[in-house]
Amino acid sequence: MRRLLGAIQFLTVLPVKMRTAPMGQSALFFPLVGAALGWLAGQWFLMIQQWVGASLAALLVLAFLALLTGGLHEDGLADVVDALRAHRSREKMAAILKDSRIGVFGALALVYVVAVRWQALVRLPGDPVKELVACLAVSRAALVAQAWVSRPVGDGLGAAFSRDLTSLTAIIAVASGVAFAFLSGWMDALLILAGAAIVTAALNRWFDARLGGVNGDCLGATCLVSETFALLFVSCRNCFW
Repeated sequence: MRRLLGAIQFLTVLPVKMRTAPMGQSALFFPLVGAALGWLAGQWFLMIQQWVGASLAALLVLAFLALLTGGLHEDGLADVVDALRAHRSREKMAAILKDSRIGVFGALALVYVVAVRWQALVRLPGDPVKELVACLAVSRAALVAQAWVSRPVGDGLGAAFSRDLTSLTAIIAVASGVAFAFLSGWMDALLILAGAAIVTAALNRWFDARLGGVNGDCLGATCLVSETFALLFVSCRNCFW
């Protein structure tokens, strides 16, 4: 129970009054919390689209998710894009990652990610509840996978998360993310897993080359970008099959 509460506390803004497990141990339930967020988002989408239409409903779903998660992953993406531009030393990038202000590149990255997720949601080919459950569960599993295989840098939340994360916890979390993916059907599951895997692998190499590892912002960016590509791939299902 402490691990589940820890996952809820870390991934959402929901108040948790009880004592929780360390973040690395709570990672066991990250895909489950992601699946719950996807289920809530899917139900919200189905409820409001009959009144406002699919396009506006999809945009309101993204706003709902940002409010429920506190914009945690959006913040990570903006910081990473601002910091990891070319021709900067690792010391300069680390200083920018600690800066709470957002720059032009970070703002543009958020605009593009919101736009892609918005249009992908509108074009989901199957049951939006199942597909959102799958995408959000897999993206949280991708966060765990990256923390497991990467070197932590710095001394913030990302380092603490990686330090407490065991191989067994990571393997179970990734396996549960894969299991949630197949709730949407095998075709959608393969697309969702492919999108998340490609992003996680590419970002892991980029972070390693630029920073020498990952921190909390990198993990948040991976979660959001893998979610985006998972939604994009599944929305383009008819292009593949």
